[in-house]
Amino acid sequence: MKDKGKENILGVCVSAIDYEAAVTKILEAAEQRHPLALSALAVHGVITGVLDITHRYRLNQLDLVVPDGQPVRWALNLLYRVGLTDRVYGPTLMLKVCEQAAQRRLPIYLYGSRPAVLEQLTMNLQERFPDIIIAGTQPSRFRHVSQEEQADIVNEIQASGAAMVFVGLGCPRQEVWVYEYRSLLAMPLLAVGAAFDFHAGIVPQAPAWMQQLGLEWFYRFLQEPRRLWRRYVFLNPLYLLLLGLQATGLRRFDPERVVPPTGELRYG
Repeated sequence: MKDKGKENILGVCVSAIDYEAAVTKILEAAEQRHPLALSALAVHGVITGVLDITHRYRLNQLDLVVPDGQPVRWALNLLYRVGLTDRVYGPTLMLKVCEQAAQRRLPIYLYGSRPAVLEQLTMNLQERFPDIIIAGTQPSRFRHVSQEEQADIVNEIQASGAAMVFVGLGCPRQEVWVYEYRSLLAMPLLAVGAAFDFHAGIVPQAPAWMQQLGLEWFYRFLQEPRRLWRRYVFLNPLYLLLLGLQATGLRRFDPERVVPPTGELRYG
């Protein structure tokens, strides 16, 4: 089990942690009814924090920011010699947590995406983990919500008896969600990226060899070129350029150079 705390990647504080330590922290928080905000960040998520200093503040306030992408893991190993042998991939982390939640009878809640995706995801999780307790599901409203609607969301999750919430709203909305709801829900809130679509069978995952080589982005680009081309054509080279500047000391990225949000965005 490895947990070496957070390290600075382009001003974003990323956890140098492995699956075992992450799962342990999540389950401990769930059993003790403690708040814990987690995001699984790949290159896109890191660069979003680089370009938006208010969002960087939110990311750096989360309890765990696990290295979802291989390039993020490589950066941790390159800059800080933390010796991570694998990334902590959001979809895989979700399955590992669900397996343990089923064994310990800790109810889970699924928030985000569309009703059809949630229905299929629920069926697939129940088939894979027969003992899992899915306390409830709630689809995204795909808009900002009012303070009253936010209170309704919180009340519904609390009333369900859930011990943790998996959040599938897409980056950066899901990170905003876990940041804002952390103070409202005493349980782990886990932003797990595309895990909902993957585990529902809506979107195919890249082959294991492409994931190991850090080429998952290319596979996803081939699946959805119109939606993703800007992200990968511009952000991937920018990440490499900025990482090179940090590695050589030509530029310093200060995690404290942030602007706290002045109000809530309340994504729903």
